[in-house]
Amino acid sequence: MTDLAPPRRRALPMLDVPAPAPVAASPGRPVPADGRLAEYGPEPLALPRFFVWTLGCQMNRSDSEEMAGRLLAAGCEPATAIESADLVVINTCAIREGAEQKVIGRQGQLRWLKDTNPSMRVVLTGCSVREADRAGLGRRYPAVDLFLRPDEEPELVDRLGLASAQAAIGRIGGPTGAVGTTTVVGRTQVGVAEHLAETRAAAVGGGAIARESSISAWLPIVYGCDKTCTYCIVPFSRGPERSRPFDEILDEARSLAAAGYREVTLLGQNVNSYGHDLPPEPRFRHIATERWAGRRLDLGSRPDLAELIRAIDAIRAADGAPALPRLRFVTSHPWDLSDRLIEAMAECSSVCEHLHLPVQSGDDTVLRRMGRQYTIEHYLERLDRIRAAVPGIAISTDVIVGFCGETETQFEATLRLLERVGYDQVFAAAYSPRPGTPASRLPDDVPAADKRRRLNTLLALQEGIGLEHNRTWLGREVEVLVDTVTPPRSHDHDAGAGEGPRRAPGEVRLSGRTRHHKLVHLAGDPSLVGRFVRVRVDHAGPYALRGDLTQPIPTRSSVGEPERTPAAV
Repeated sequence: MTDLAPPRRRALPMLDVPAPAPVAASPGRPVPADGRLAEYGPEPLALPRFFVWTLGCQMNRSDSEEMAGRLLAAGCEPATAIESADLVVINTCAIREGAEQKVIGRQGQLRWLKDTNPSMRVVLTGCSVREADRAGLGRRYPAVDLFLRPDEEPELVDRLGLASAQAAIGRIGGPTGAVGTTTVVGRTQVGVAEHLAETRAAAVGGGAIARESSISAWLPIVYGCDKTCTYCIVPFSRGPERSRPFDEILDEARSLAAAGYREVTLLGQNVNSYGHDLPPEPRFRHIATERWAGRRLDLGSRPDLAELIRAIDAIRAADGAPALPRLRFVTSHPWDLSDRLIEAMAECSSVCEHLHLPVQSGDDTVLRRMGRQYTIEHYLERLDRIRAAVPGIAISTDVIVGFCGETETQFEATLRLLERVGYDQVFAAAYSPRPGTPASRLPDDVPAADKRRRLNTLLALQEGIGLEHNRTWLGREVEVLVDTVTPPRSHDHDAGAGEGPRRAPGEVRLSGRTRHHKLVHLAGDPSLVGRFVRVRVDHAGPYALRGDLTQPIPTRSSVGEPERTPAAV
């Protein structure tokens, strides 16, 4: 008897219009009672193996989890690499030019793979797909078969013609045709995230989110962006801000706690602007405030981030401790760092002692040109208030060097700001104009060589500041949520850390984060992944700590006794 022929791969249709309503799923290949007759049965039609390549921010990673979950729910299987996939989904980032260049640079490889595997299809989504640019996307990305704006991602399965397979388990992505709504930002047509709250709730309820970790989870709470940063493409790719309903977020948080997650990060392009677009409700009548900076908003009787994190912190386990031991949120905007939010951070034991607050420049003139609508004085006032409320809080930030018209004096003001604030971590980049943004109409007049020099100067300064901060942890015990078994490597960012922590027989190299978001390397049993442990720090580099395990914490974080750093450096 001959072997059965391998399943035939299906070349996926790519629908640029909503797919028709799904039909009942096929019952699959019948299995004959007599196994000897199997070879005479109809040939199975295999669903595609998929690979999701994600670039950029945490929101993109969360979006990729949803797309992968929907594909899995439709019966598809993940591929281990692009080369073995029948379907490649690329979730792009357009914040920096380098991220887009990575995808453009892969077009030749993707076309070769499609020649080798004619059934292979490529989908491109994320912030590189903007309605105003749709006509030119095919020339920019010639290997791509289908382009989806970020707000169209829930219809990925429908556009691939897999809706009939999905119908057997129930609709996960919401009604076909719900996407495609557009509005105008400035003079640019953009997609609107009106339907994303509904499709997120459906994905959560249907179990169609393929979370990349069983320890730490992303939880999106607001989509889009209303800010006016002249260098940023996000408002033109993701549309205006749209908040998810308060109770739906709480339901998802409860489901994460029930699933045993140790850490949850609330997500939004501007996460602390959550709630301003929701309707007022009597239960929130105690919230009577306005936005303190930027565009004025009446926030009265609407839920805000402070209300939300208090409600999540109040979800308790049987022992009375927070059911989600660690709660974080990114990315914040100084406009919306309200006194209410600062008070909630100080009073909620699950909220980690870390805040990412982008500043972008240390000069007020540059900030005005960037459209940031705050001054350095305002920014520092907010930092002083949060540091007084949460002693020892770790602060990280974003900085752009070489923005249009930036002088040496203005760049040096940014260096002085870094020295004054003493950031724990700085994410810095040289400015690159993004087509379609207001800043693209300004002269990009800082020479590339000056941008590189300024970036290297800033990073060298911050490396010393980060090292000084991390050395304050030497000799102290820290609480670490172990999340990774780290493979051996021949080098490390930290001088002296390349040898790694001392390991006993049977131990592996592990890493995890403290409540202050410090990366810690240690050695221990692989079973410690997902657990809280105590580590005594014996080495500090500019980017990470290293130490020895003292004893594991058997259940959950000792959130009632948060770590506190020594006095700020």
